[in-house]
Amino acid sequence: MASLRDIRATFLDYFGTNGHEIVPSSPLVPQDDPTLLFVNAGMVPFKNVFTGKERRPYTCATSSQKCVRAGGKHNDLDNVGYTARHHTFFEMLGNFSFGDYFKEKAIHHAWELVTKEYGLAADRLLVTVYSEDEEARVLWRKIAGLSDDRIISISTSDNFWSMGDTGPCGPCSEIFFDHGADIPGGPPGSPDEDGDRFIEIWNLVFMQYEQLSPDERVNLPKPSIDTGMGLERIAAILQGKHNNYEIDLFANLIRAGESVLGVKAEGTALASHRVIADHLRSTCFLMADGVSPSNEGRGYVLRRIMRRAMRHAHLLGATEPVMWKLVEALKVEMGEAYPELVQAQPMLEDTLRMEEERFQTTLGRGLGLLEEATAGLSSGAVLPGDTAFKLYDTYGFPLDLTQDALRAKGMTVDEAGFETAMDKQRSDARASKFSSGQAAPAEVWFAVRDKAGASKFLGYDGEEGRGKLAAIVADAKQAKALGSGQVGELVFDATPFYGESGGQAGDSGLIEFGNGAIFRVTDTQKRGGDMHAHIGVLERGEVTLGDSAVLKVDVARRTTTRANHSATHLLHAALRDVLGPQVAQKGSYVGPDRLRFDFSQNKPISAAQLAAVEAQVNAVIRQNLAVSTREMTPDAAIEAGALALFGEKYGETVRVLAMGQALDGGEKPYSVELCGGTHVARTGDIALFKIVADSSVASGVRRIEGLTGEAARLYMEEQIGFGRAAADALKTPPAELPTRVASLIDERKKLERQLAEAKKQLAMGGGAAGAPAGPEEIAGIQFIGRVVEGVGGKDLRGLIDEAKTQMGSGIAAFISNNEGKAALAVGVTGDLVERFSAVELVRAGAAPVGGKGGGGRADFAQAGGPDGDKAQAGLDAIRAALAS
Repeated sequence: MASLRDIRATFLDYFGTNGHEIVPSSPLVPQDDPTLLFVNAGMVPFKNVFTGKERRPYTCATSSQKCVRAGGKHNDLDNVGYTARHHTFFEMLGNFSFGDYFKEKAIHHAWELVTKEYGLAADRLLVTVYSEDEEARVLWRKIAGLSDDRIISISTSDNFWSMGDTGPCGPCSEIFFDHGADIPGGPPGSPDEDGDRFIEIWNLVFMQYEQLSPDERVNLPKPSIDTGMGLERIAAILQGKHNNYEIDLFANLIRAGESVLGVKAEGTALASHRVIADHLRSTCFLMADGVSPSNEGRGYVLRRIMRRAMRHAHLLGATEPVMWKLVEALKVEMGEAYPELVQAQPMLEDTLRMEEERFQTTLGRGLGLLEEATAGLSSGAVLPGDTAFKLYDTYGFPLDLTQDALRAKGMTVDEAGFETAMDKQRSDARASKFSSGQAAPAEVWFAVRDKAGASKFLGYDGEEGRGKLAAIVADAKQAKALGSGQVGELVFDATPFYGESGGQAGDSGLIEFGNGAIFRVTDTQKRGGDMHAHIGVLERGEVTLGDSAVLKVDVARRTTTRANHSATHLLHAALRDVLGPQVAQKGSYVGPDRLRFDFSQNKPISAAQLAAVEAQVNAVIRQNLAVSTREMTPDAAIEAGALALFGEKYGETVRVLAMGQALDGGEKPYSVELCGGTHVARTGDIALFKIVADSSVASGVRRIEGLTGEAARLYMEEQIGFGRAAADALKTPPAELPTRVASLIDERKKLERQLAEAKKQLAMGGGAAGAPAGPEEIAGIQFIGRVVEGVGGKDLRGLIDEAKTQMGSGIAAFISNNEGKAALAVGVTGDLVERFSAVELVRAGAAPVGGKGGGGRADFAQAGGPDGDKAQAGLDAIRAALAS
């Protein structure tokens, strides 16, 4: 039996030996396509090549592309685990021609691969063609020898592909495999085509037209080929399986799940095991490509996938985190083809463990709310959208998890109502997310790239260089000249200016032309992939294409920027040494003023750990060793121990930066990373490093901010000044300041306790004028009710406990008017909870003070409201509810 690894290798090797460039899979986060949440098809990384916006050094390519379909237009999440061929993560095998070969060669390659290399029986294959594509029909007869009854014409859009309403498009031809007459279903185009007998395994797109408008379509000057074959789908056929989840990859992952969970994958447990195996892949690959779980965007989709898998683990009886234990099994299966899984393993395990711990704390409460909300509903009922949103907003239940939980009850969710509630919450954030300002669209820069070519970067060797003006972009379009006072972006054939990338801010400075014109650069950005666009204003003169100039980087700004950049590398290494190998960079900012470093970490960092990190960085700085850089292939660099950023797409060669020497006395460098930024010549050039802030910025992601050099010295001097000022104010020596402050804090806490006790005694003594000193009787029940002033909501519980103890059997209610706002608490002794609910009583008292609802248990509940001056009315409402 051919393994999935062998099937992937056979595909790539076949096209590699037939003149195709074997292109590694791109990261799952699209590099240059903001319209997509994730890469969802094999052609996505080549989209700009097909449209002519980008050129590659090859005209034929093949790849096995990682894909995720779990959000947006292509969303297979709800079907995963319940069907034979739906996945959130899958690999798309494909071969591509960018104006090289066309239909005949594409059909020849496809037929030869499936029948000779994969050995599928020709009599079990049939194909579809677009009804108007007679050329394809003739070629299938000629090349494959298929009879007309096995070449099926399809007149619908199923066999006509388009990139959008406009753009490249063309007819498709699909290859189907016949699983045999014992499986229900008919061939494509028949009334029974939805059965499982005939399974599509490969789609060939013949990209030969360009759609200019709904009514106008023209021939492309260079017709192209785009194909896609699901690796899991072809593996099932080659391994004699009818269900993708029975192939070797999934069988091994499910077997690992059985071992961890102690539950066999059979009966009702089978679907849960399949969900876990599928979602493990998408979860780990997304995180390895730089996505972190969050409540927005890609991170939200990742968390949805995680929590769906975790809920199915819960259904199988898991009472502690289990997903992280399966990462090793996934690495064994796919780590060879995708080494990013091996590198990211510590981070993957740590993040999964933390996310599952967090989810388990809310799962019970969320499911309880769901049970309560559906208690009176029968099969076929619809859960209100606002209830589903509350589950999401309060308990972290994604919509699809709620839908999944209701599936067994035969219920659905009002999705429109859910989206309305979601839109209302996000409206402010969405409004602030977009800004005006005219920027040149991507197609302008790709056109510039075709004419001007890449910018040669001179900045590794100095801050000044000569270049020839290769392109001008102003007012979002190309220009031939720029006049005095005009704002624009200039591209030169060579430049010492660094274009913002890798977290490092772009350079600023001056460009002086031979004709006396001066252009002031305020920022430098990378455009079109490898062009450095100098953004700024022409302060005097006029410039035209072809003019020569001297480009001068702001030396002071560059110097502090590169010191900060080098410090982030040392910081990264120190964090991994002190906190563990699960630390992975999640983002950074390196500018002339400070550095910011985001990294994976699921718990707070102690003061001692921060001090250790800072001490290590400064120890390497004091080594004052030369910083070395080498150029090599990404694979060779990673094999040599260099750290690469998850989700980053690297070129054919990379710069490998080594800094310092291991602090344990070894000969290895302290830090080795892939980096194209500018850096100090010696570690001592950083001078000094100081951490100024440590915070959490997202689930499992922390941020450290720091300063170097003179900025760090000034910061420390300022902090010392604050300490001296505080010591002077307290009339104590600076060395005794911590002891003095601790003493004042203890004194304040003591006074606060005394005040709280006094308020408690006052409240229990009656508090409000006319209140009875002891319990009153309402409907035969002892009741203590008080309105108290200036008592915080958290202190009301102590009053309730005191009152319940005093009565032995009864109900207590306290309402505080604290700075104009009301806080309510109601307690019911254990012998009365069958008759009275503290939740119902507190809700009755909340209404008069402007509160909405309230929550807790039958024996104790709390609520609040904005109208503290109506506290007495709230207490009266509780009395009335008790009496009714």
